[in-house]
Order: sequence, then C-alpha cells, then structure tokens
Amino acid sequence: MSEITAAEQVGFPILSMLVFLPVVTMVALGFIRSDRALRRVGLAGAGAVLGLSLLLVADFDRGTADFQFAEQIPWIESMGLSYHLAVDGVSVLFIPLTALLVVVVMLSSWSSVRHQPKVYLMAVLTFETAAIGVFTAVDLILFFVFWELMLIPTYVLIKVWGNGPLRGRAALRYVLSMLLGSAALLVGFVLLGVSYRSAPGSGGGLSFDLPVLMDSPVPLGTQTAVFFLLAFAFALKAPLFPFHAWLPAALLEGPIGMAVFLAGLKMGVFGFLRFVLPLVPDAFAAWSWLVAVLGIVAVLYGALIALVQPDLRRLLAFASVSHVGLAMLGLSSLNAAGLQGSLFLILNLGLVMTGMLLAAGYVYQRVGSTDLAALGGLAQRTPALATFVLVASLAAVGLPGTSGFPGEFLILLGAFRAHGWLPAVAVTTVILAAAAVLVFFERAFHGPVRNPTVLAASDLRPREAVTAAILGVMIIAMGFFPAAVLDYSRASVDDLVDRLDSSTTVATED
Repeated sequence: MSEITAAEQVGFPILSMLVFLPVVTMVALGFIRSDRALRRVGLAGAGAVLGLSLLLVADFDRGTADFQFAEQIPWIESMGLSYHLAVDGVSVLFIPLTALLVVVVMLSSWSSVRHQPKVYLMAVLTFETAAIGVFTAVDLILFFVFWELMLIPTYVLIKVWGNGPLRGRAALRYVLSMLLGSAALLVGFVLLGVSYRSAPGSGGGLSFDLPVLMDSPVPLGTQTAVFFLLAFAFALKAPLFPFHAWLPAALLEGPIGMAVFLAGLKMGVFGFLRFVLPLVPDAFAAWSWLVAVLGIVAVLYGALIALVQPDLRRLLAFASVSHVGLAMLGLSSLNAAGLQGSLFLILNLGLVMTGMLLAAGYVYQRVGSTDLAALGGLAQRTPALATFVLVASLAAVGLPGTSGFPGEFLILLGAFRAHGWLPAVAVTTVILAAAAVLVFFERAFHGPVRNPTVLAASDLRPREAVTAAILGVMIIAMGFFPAAVLDYSRASVDDLVDRLDSSTTVATED
C-alpha cells in the first residue's frame, strides 16, 4: 500500500496539528481563571481543530485508495515502531465528525456545566486528542496508545459530571470492559507484528506498520487467532450484542457530552474496517457468517428492548446496539454496497445519536427527567425542540431524504446479495426500531401533559438552537446528497473488496 505525504499535499504536518492542537488548547486553559474566558478559549481551540479538519477534507484526493497526508518518524526502531499518521477514504471523514461533536458538546454544556468547568473542558480536549489519534494512527502500537488514552477522560467525565446515582459504578464498569478488550487487542497486534518476521522481504524484523502489514501474507491459523482477538476488542467497544452491557448504564448515568462521544463515535465498527478486514481477510471471509448472525441478532435484540424502554436515554442505548448490528451485517456482506453502507451508517449515527442525546439533555435540564412518565405535551411549550427531535427521529428510522436512509439501503442491498433471505429479518426489525423512536416522540411531545414543570419549560436557547440547526441541516444534506460522502470512501472500499475477493479466491483454490 503506497502513501502520499503531507509535504506533497499541504506542505505541513496537518495530522499532527489536528492531534496536538487540543493539547495546546488544554495547556492554555491551565493559565485562565475566568469561567467565561475558559469556555471561549476552549471553544476557539475546538473551532480551530474543526476548521483544520475541513481543510484536510478539502485537500483529500478522492480518486485513490492510497494513504494520504502521511507523516512518519522512527520511534523504537528495534521493535519496528514508528510515529506514523495517515488517513484514507475509510478514516478521513471521522476527523471532522469528531471535531464537530467536540464543538457541539462545548456549546451544549456552556451554561449547564458549572462544577469545575476547567477540568471538564480539559477532559473533553484530552478525549478529542485521543479520538483523532485513533482515526489517524497507522502504526498498530501507536493506535493502541491512543485507544488506551481515551479511557482516562471517559472515566473522569462519567464519574465527576454524571448525573445519575450510580455514575461511579457505570464509569468503573466501562473502564473494566474496555481494559478486557484492550488486552485482547494488544495480543492480536503482537501476533501480527511477530508474524511479519516470516514474510518475504521482512529481514526477520518486527513491524507494526499498517501499510506494510496489509501487503504481507499472514498464515491462516494466525489470521483466525487474530480475527477473534480483534473482533472481541472491537465488538466490546462498538458495542455489539452480547458485549453491550456497559452502554445503557454509561448513557443513563453519565453526562450528555460523554454520551455523545460514546454513542456518536462508533470506533468499534471503525476498528473492523481499519484493521480486521484488511489484515486478516481470509479469516474474516471464513467467519463472515458468524458476523452476519450476530449482527442480525443485535438488530432484533436492540429493537425489541428499545421498544419497551420508558426512558429516552436507555431507549437510545438499545437503539444504538441495534444500529451497530445493522452495520456489522453490512460488513459481513463482503461487497462494496455493504461496506459503503456500514461506513455511511456509522457516520450518520454520529449526527443522529448526537442530536437525540442533546435533545435528551435539553429535556432533562427543563423537566428534570427523561422518563416518559414525567413528559408529555412538550411540543406545546418547546416547538423548536420538538422540530429538532422530529428531524433526528426520522433520520434514526431511516426515512428517505434524511441521512439515515442511504446507509441502511446500501447495507440491506449488500446483505441480500450475500446472504439471500436472511437479511429479511433485519428489515422487519428496523420497522420495530422505528416504532420505538416514533412512539416515544409522539407520547413525550404530543401526549397529555403529565408534569407541571412541562408547562414552565422554555424553548431552545440561542446556543442550543445553533447546534440543533447545524445537525439538522447536515442530516438533511447527507440524505439528499449521499454521493458527496460516498465519493470519499469509494476507492478505499473498492480496495478492501478486492482484498476480500482475492482471499476468498485463494481459499477456494486451496
């Protein structure tokens, strides 16, 4: 796999700037005492990252599958490690998505987070650095470092700024679950690095460099072991049923900002696309039936449990599990339509889940609860909020004309080609998930008023209206112009499919 360096494209190390600009902002916050100035400087830093990410997207060459904006500096040469950053069509759009979510979280928490705002902003910026590092690192161990770094701000945000009585337990459960997955992830990466020693041209040395490993054959036995290790780690992070137990508690007990990052950035599904498919294609093709079955079960389970949830945040947690299952079904198809659909779906979830969770936060601030028993008649007092929730809800159920439709359509198209009638179960279940979201919306916003505090609720404030408008416009724009998104990933997805096809052909001949 070839690369195009950052010097050739933009003339400066843009990816390193994206990774470390939040750190620079965080250091600047340490010298500021005024709460108002803290928020302004934090937002300015996050805005600068967003602007830089848009420059990255604008200069990205959509006609090649090569890694782009590459930066590589030797790290521990004796172990084959390097500081290596690059993006391709699979990862490039996650950078502006991450930057946008950080800006949205800062705006939405402008007046709601009053307890230690400096530490809160530092935690958010630390998460941004780690997340962008995850999406840009193409050295496996460097990726692992950023992957682990995310645990620190996540734990702090849930435990300190969570609004549930069991937030400490939820934070600990999340960290322990992720550490279990991280152990499997590290072992899988080490196996790949060691396996490279026997590859032609390796010289008996180690390598953890993704572009190098993508062009190096891995024995089928090693592939199978690596597949299950990495699949376990990324299924925990996604989360995919039955590894989802940490998510409902984290979304219910933690702050809305952290919930946005956990439910909006599907790093587990990204991990499958980034590492599992290109590095162990034979094993993934051999076990794609298992991925498909787990995906369909997750779609069914998540939708059915969401249907009976009385609390909006728990409903969104199980709806997220259902959507992850649908994305995994797309990956299992091993064709371009399914992979493109999965990638589009998880990008869409970054917008839709963010919108729904922000709406849950706005409702909680006004009513003091997101439980259906305490809601009803909200649209009478908050028409702008109701409109925003309706747009996000329609995208969540995949209505044509919203960002939810193209991804689901491509996934089902690819799945029917690969698995015959089996995806029909997923189609039926998607209808159940739609019912869960729409029934909750109707009862919460248009049902009878059950709580006197609803009558005193105020509509969206200016900053809240800005975030709602940005997300709403993007949801509609992606729905009507999906090609603008799909063009970025087309070449990289086609390259992945070619690798999968080649591995399937070789396995058949053997």
